[in-house]
Amino acid sequence: MRLKVEFTTEPFDLDEPPAHASVARAVIEAAPLDMVEVGPFGNTVEGASDAVLAVLDDVLRRTLAAGATRVSVQLNVVREAGE
Repeated sequence: MRLKVEFTTEPFDLDEPPAHASVARAVIEAAPLDMVEVGPFGNTVEGASDAVLAVLDDVLRRTLAAGATRVSVQLNVVREAGE
């Protein structure tokens, strides 16, 4: 199964990225995923379910430890062609 996760960490700081946002970026860029998109207000990752769920666990734990007070997550199953 393939999964796609979009997530945002808060609180926002428009002047410079907060520590929790930098941590999230480092975690997802180092992960064995098929697709990573880093944006100013959210991030998207896609890959095999085991890899995505492991990264999501790491992102949640590490961003909360780095000061995030809220993490919004949307997880979708990616349908393959012919499914």
